[in-house]
Amino acid sequence: MAIIPQQTLFVWNEIENLGDLERLRLVIEYMPDEELMEKLEKERKNGRDDYPVRAMWNAILAGVVYQHISVESLRRELSRNGQLRIMCGFHTAKTKKYRGEKKTEIVPPAWVFTRFLKKLYEHEEEINKIFEKLVEELKRLLPDFGKDLAIDSKAIKSLAKRENKNRKTDGRRDKDADWGKKEYRGIREDGTAWEKIVKWFGYKLHLIVDANYELPVAFSVTKASQADVKEAHRMIEKIAEERPEILEACETMEADRGYDDTKLIKKLWDEYKIKPVIDICNKWKDPDGTRPLEGHENVVYNYKGNVYCYCLDTGEKREMAVGGFEEDRKTLKKLCPAKQYGLKCKYIDRCSAKKGIRIKLDVDRSIFTPIDRASYKWEKYYNKRTSVERVNSRIDETFGFEKHYIRGKKKMTVRCGIALCIMLAMAVGRIKEKQQEKMRSLVKTA
Repeated sequence: MAIIPQQTLFVWNEIENLGDLERLRLVIEYMPDEELMEKLEKERKNGRDDYPVRAMWNAILAGVVYQHISVESLRRELSRNGQLRIMCGFHTAKTKKYRGEKKTEIVPPAWVFTRFLKKLYEHEEEINKIFEKLVEELKRLLPDFGKDLAIDSKAIKSLAKRENKNRKTDGRRDKDADWGKKEYRGIREDGTAWEKIVKWFGYKLHLIVDANYELPVAFSVTKASQADVKEAHRMIEKIAEERPEILEACETMEADRGYDDTKLIKKLWDEYKIKPVIDICNKWKDPDGTRPLEGHENVVYNYKGNVYCYCLDTGEKREMAVGGFEEDRKTLKKLCPAKQYGLKCKYIDRCSAKKGIRIKLDVDRSIFTPIDRASYKWEKYYNKRTSVERVNSRIDETFGFEKHYIRGKKKMTVRCGIALCIMLAMAVGRIKEKQQEKMRSLVKTA
């Protein structure tokens, strides 16, 4: 935590009633940033210390907490809010000569913030370490943290509007961003199809979040054109290498159909014993919509994993009941609907499926998964996927990524990292101060 030492005595009376500043206090107090502060102070060494490193860092945190989209907006807030200045660590005004005249500055000039941000961009690794420390702290405070994970990506537009033909670096133009596209399709209640295509120039923020607590566990920033599935493979492999305890504690991973990939499903279950709950795309071209199940003359299945049996006397089709997953056999059990639901079936005495059937996952790994797609359990876990969408929404609305002045992948990665660290630090603070019900809140005062 970047706590300012040697506070003046009158400060506590002035900030006793913090109000909305309580949110910033939580962040400053519970942010494990000492290693970053020491590195920045060591780099400054005997240089001018008009504006201390810790005060500048706290001001950057305040800018994110209070949704300032620019340095000038933050400086105006600091100028009119004495409590905020004191909390950040700016205790005294600076008097300097400018063109022969004395000028008093109560907040750092814009160029000081710009130079400090440039320094931060060189410490992406330290920002990531802060993020990882906060995740570890949450795992300690919440024993079931990370049990169910959800993954998704969100579009973040660059301030630049298009690719610049001039590839020379000048600190302003965005050389890293490119074009991305997301397609959304569905069926309306009246049976008609709808389609929505979103295009943007910029980046993608890929997030893995805890599906129960709606808090980030891992993140990465890529160009907008990067495929979600490829980045999911890379992120999972990186977590397995650097933080294997996260995958060891995870039981399920939820994702939308953009992550429908047989290799990803196999990797999650075969290598890490994580049950994939990933929506599926219809890749079949069969006009009938079903395929016969090998070894059973009257059993068929569809691309969603629903299994049906036919009465060979009447031709009536019924969906078979879910019987669960047998991990040792690597099979899904399906039970006779006539026996389970008390239905009449003229063919039951001669039916090969009357005692139930077992379907090996290897029949089709994308369709038959450890949690049966046809079960209520699958639907229950899949609904948790919306947790990552709510986190994405908070990033846009609360941390100001809908409107910003960021250009360049490194800048975007560090800014996203700081925002996510603030989200986690606030959650840690809420829990430690017995306010767990406000853990997800980023705007309510403590």
